[in-house]
Amino acid sequence: MFSATRHRIAALAFGVCSILPVQAKDLPPGDIASSQARHIATVFPGRMTGSPAEMLSADYLRQQFAEMGYQSDIRAFHSRYIYTSRSNNKNWHNVTGSTVIAAHEGKAEQQIIIMAHLDTFAPLSDADTDKNLGGLTLQGIDDNAAGLGVMLELAERLKNIPTQYGIRFIATSGEEEGKLGAENVLKRMSAAEKKNTLLVINLDNLIVGDKLYFNSGKTTPNSVRKLTRDRALAIARAHGIQAAINPGRNPAYPKGTGCCNDGEVFDKAGIPVLYVEATNWALGKQDGYQQRTKTKAFPEGTSWHDVRLDNLQHIDSALPHRIERRSRDVMKVMLPLVKELAKAGKV
Repeated sequence: MFSATRHRIAALAFGVCSILPVQAKDLPPGDIASSQARHIATVFPGRMTGSPAEMLSADYLRQQFAEMGYQSDIRAFHSRYIYTSRSNNKNWHNVTGSTVIAAHEGKAEQQIIIMAHLDTFAPLSDADTDKNLGGLTLQGIDDNAAGLGVMLELAERLKNIPTQYGIRFIATSGEEEGKLGAENVLKRMSAAEKKNTLLVINLDNLIVGDKLYFNSGKTTPNSVRKLTRDRALAIARAHGIQAAINPGRNPAYPKGTGCCNDGEVFDKAGIPVLYVEATNWALGKQDGYQQRTKTKAFPEGTSWHDVRLDNLQHIDSALPHRIERRSRDVMKVMLPLVKELAKAGKV
């Protein structure tokens, strides 16, 4: 739980009141997600792990879940990462991060986790600072306010729907420093809870990439891949949404699998994972890191971590209406998929 000091900080934040609509069912898919993403990116830039902006954004998410009627909480965790100076000296940097968890109870003990990281990139070296990577002005709309927006819209649209399996909405921190929050979540899970976790859905980098990808964890059984990854692709095709899987052109990243974000922590623990992201696995080193063709607007083919690129002004200019359209497309796939997987009933 937040300390009294954190509560006082949170009370000073502007824009923490609810922006959720009264009748979400009357809004087109993606409207809540894009509005929430824009709000989070604008009001809470520089959400570096342990920073005031990270604490405030975590409390904002907790409030949003609470106003939907969910039991929600903030769990603090302590960790550290290495910072490299200009002289190549390496020093440990201690951080206290925030993890937000909201619970949608099901009839059975089994659960599905829907996860998105709330933190923005923190410079890990003097060289990062020189390159304008991370820092207090980084809005992180693509990485990863948009993922948070989708998670909040899913929570809003599922809140009154009974499900067979429970759903846990988890906003992690410390992802940018090495999946620190996800590792803490896994560490706190009991053996029974791990066994009863049917799937982790990880939402990350949904906007700038050329197209949507639905990939499975490397350890995810084929039977689960068919129900998750393959089903997501089928739903996308039915809506005319361009989506794909990692083609596996880089042998280090097998066909149809993803990696390298919070989902990987659970994949290595043998828990099934569905990665939802926007990138282009056919470009660069074919490892998913290059999101799009290199252009003047995106010189490296990415927007990650760059304060000049991963912000609303730049993305709205370079990719008009992309935030709204991609939010819509992700919601059109994820809402019916989550309903199917959680065995949702009728209201």
